[in-house]
Amino acid sequence: MRRERQQASSGKSSSAGKGSGASPKGEPPRWRVWMRRLIRWGLGLALVGAVAVAVAVGIAVQRIPSFEELKKSPAGQTIRIHAADGTVFLSLGPNYGRWLTLRETPQVMQDAMVAVEDRRFRYHPGVDPVGMARAAAVAVKNRGSGRRLQGASTITQQLARNIFLSNSYTWTRKMREMVLALALEWKFSKDELLELYLNKVYFGGGSYGIDAASRRFFGHSATEMSLSEAAVVAGLVKAPSRYSPTADAQAALGRAGVVLSVMVDAGVITQAQADSAEPANVQLAAETGQNSARYFTDWALPQLDMLIDEGSEALDVYTTIDLGMQRAATASIQANVPKGVQGALVALDRDGAVRAMIGGTDYVTSNYNRATQALRQPGSAWKLFVYMAALESGYKVDDEVVDEPVTINGWSPRNSSGRFSGAMTLRTAFAYSVNTVAAKLGDEVGFSAVANMARRFGITTPVNTHPSMVLGSAEVRAIDMTAAFAAVARKGVSVQPYGITKVTTADGRLLYQRPAERGQVLVDNWVAAGITDLLQTAVATGTGKAAQIGRPVAGKTGTTSSNKDGWFLGFSSGITTGVWMGRDDAKPVGGLQGGRAPAKAFADFMRVAVARRPVEAFDTEVKLPEWQLEEEDDAYFGAPEEGGGGLTDENGMPIELPYDSRPPQGDAPPAAPPQDDGPVLNQQWIEEQTGRRPPPENGAAPKAPPQTKAPAQPKVVVPPVVKAPPREPARTDGN
Repeated sequence: MRRERQQASSGKSSSAGKGSGASPKGEPPRWRVWMRRLIRWGLGLALVGAVAVAVAVGIAVQRIPSFEELKKSPAGQTIRIHAADGTVFLSLGPNYGRWLTLRETPQVMQDAMVAVEDRRFRYHPGVDPVGMARAAAVAVKNRGSGRRLQGASTITQQLARNIFLSNSYTWTRKMREMVLALALEWKFSKDELLELYLNKVYFGGGSYGIDAASRRFFGHSATEMSLSEAAVVAGLVKAPSRYSPTADAQAALGRAGVVLSVMVDAGVITQAQADSAEPANVQLAAETGQNSARYFTDWALPQLDMLIDEGSEALDVYTTIDLGMQRAATASIQANVPKGVQGALVALDRDGAVRAMIGGTDYVTSNYNRATQALRQPGSAWKLFVYMAALESGYKVDDEVVDEPVTINGWSPRNSSGRFSGAMTLRTAFAYSVNTVAAKLGDEVGFSAVANMARRFGITTPVNTHPSMVLGSAEVRAIDMTAAFAAVARKGVSVQPYGITKVTTADGRLLYQRPAERGQVLVDNWVAAGITDLLQTAVATGTGKAAQIGRPVAGKTGTTSSNKDGWFLGFSSGITTGVWMGRDDAKPVGGLQGGRAPAKAFADFMRVAVARRPVEAFDTEVKLPEWQLEEEDDAYFGAPEEGGGGLTDENGMPIELPYDSRPPQGDAPPAAPPQDDGPVLNQQWIEEQTGRRPPPENGAAPKAPPQTKAPAQPKVVVPPVVKAPPREPARTDGN
C-alpha cells in the first residue's frame, strides 16, 4: 500500500510538471533556452551586419573623391527656364562665394554652426548614437502625427547628403547617408569636414556656402561676419525658405535668438555676449530687382516633383509664359491698383496655358502669390455659377424675372442702389448685377445646385449652401475663378491651368512632354452660349463697361461688402483674364469696385494681350433641347412693381436709360414720364444696345458709331440722357 501511494504521488508530480512547462530534472527552463538562442542569433546577425557595413564603408572610402576634388565639385541643380517663345528668362541654381579655409572663417561662425547643427561633432564617428536615440524617442512620442524622424543627422551626414545624395526622405537613402558619413569620417579630418560643410551647405536664395550667404544677405564677405550675423546665417540651415531674413524678417530674428541660446548652452559664448548681440540691428543688403515673372516660376517649378524623377543634373524647363503679356500685366496692375492695395492677375489661353501671372504689386517686397494662394470672396463674380445653374434648370436669357424685396430663411438681400426695379429679363438682371434676382434664382434652383456648378467648374475651396452664397460669400482663389471663366469661353469644356510644357536635360534628353488634353464637358453648349450672352451684355451695357477694348468682350465684375475686394473676370479672342484687388488684411478700400480699377486693369492688359489675335465674335446662339421648346406659363414671375425704382451699376453710379416709350396695352393710359422716382427701365433700349433689336427708324434715338470692327458686333445706340435724382450712398453688399 505504501509503495502504491508513493507511485501515485510521483505520477501527480510528473503530471503537474508537464502542465507548468518545467523541464526534467537537471535541464534549464525552456524560456532560458530560447533566450540564449535569440542572443546567439542576434549577436550573429549583428556581426554579419557589422561586417557588411564595414565592407560598404570601405568601398565608399575608395570611391569618395579627394579633398581638393570635392572643393571643385559643384553643389545644387541649375535650372534654365524658357518662355513660350523659347527665350531663357530666368536661371536658377547655385550661387557660390569665395572658398574660405577654416582659418579664414570667423570662429563665431564655426561655433554657431556646430552648436546648432551638431554639438557632438568633434566626438562621434560620423553617426551619433546619442542623437539617434533621442530622435527615436521623439518619434515614438509623436507616433501617428505623420512627422518625420528629425534631429539625428550629424554635420557629416548632412555633408554626405549635400554632395552625393538627394533630399528625398526614404530609409534606403538614410542608410546610404550613414554609410557615406562613416566613410567621410574615415577619409577626412574633422577640420576638413567642417571646412567642406561651411562652404557647401545651402542657405537659401540660391546661395551655397557661408561666403555666398554673407554676400547675399549682408553685402560683405563672411570673413567680416559678426556674432549677430553668424546667428542669423546659422539659423537658415534648418529651413532656408522659412527663416530667410529677406522673406520673413521676424522668423529670421526669432531663429537667430534660438541659435544664440544654444551657443550659450553649449558654452561657446557667454550670456553677456548673447545679450550684447542684436540680430534686429543687422543691416541687410539691398535687394536687387526681380521681375514679376518670379510669381509664375514660384508656382510652376514645384510641379517638377510630380512630372519628373528627382535628379541633380541641369535642366531646361519650357513654360507657357508670354513675356510680352507678362510685361503688360505688370504695367496694368501697377497703373491701376489703388495706393496701399495689392493686385493679382492671371491670364489663360484656351487650353489653360498660363500666359501671364501677377501675384502682387512687388515681388521683392512680398513674394506671396495672391493669384494662386490668397483666399478671397468673389462677390458678384460668383453669380456666374448661379445663372449657369438657372440656365441648366430651364431658364432662358429672355425670361422675365422681378426685382423686388425678398426674404429667404430670414435673409433679405439688398441691391447696391437700395431700390427695386420690377420686371426685367434675366439678361438685364445679370448685366446690372441685381442681387435680389440672383437670390431668387438660387432659391428656385437650389443652393446645392449652385455649389455643384461651382465644383464642376473647378472651385476646390469650401462652398456653403447658405442663401447668401449666391452673392459670393465663399472664399476662392483667383486662378480657380479664372479657370472657371475660361471653361465658359471654351463652350463649357473644362480648363486646367498649367505652366510647364516640356522638360529636358542640358544635353537635350527629353524628360517630360505635356500630353494634349481634350478636357471634360461640364455643361451643354446651350448653357455655355446662354451664359456667354449674359457675360457679353454685362460688358456692353452693364457694370463691366470699363472693360471694353474695341472688340467683343464677355465678363463679370465682383465687389464684396464694404469694398474689401474688387474683381473683374472675362475673356476675348481666346484669352481669359482674372483680376483681383484688395488689401492683405481685408480692410475696406474706399472706391474699390470691380467695375472700376479691376475692369480698367483688365482692359489695359487685354488690349495688348489680344492685339495680334483675330477678332472673334461670341457664339451666343442658344439651341435649346426639346424639353425646353414648349411654351411655359410665365405667371410664376408675377407683375412688375409699378413705378420702377431706378437702377444703379455696382459702382453706385446711376444707369441713364430712356423713358418707357412702349405703346399702351389695351385700355391702359399712355405711360407718363416719372417725376421724381428715377428712370424707368426700358427693355427695348437694352435689346437695341446688345444688337437683338434694330434701332428705331423714326429718329427717336440718335445712332452712334459702332463700338468695334468685329463682324458680328452690334451697333450702339446712344439713348437720351436722363438725370437720376440724388441717391443715398451706394451699398455694395454682395456685388
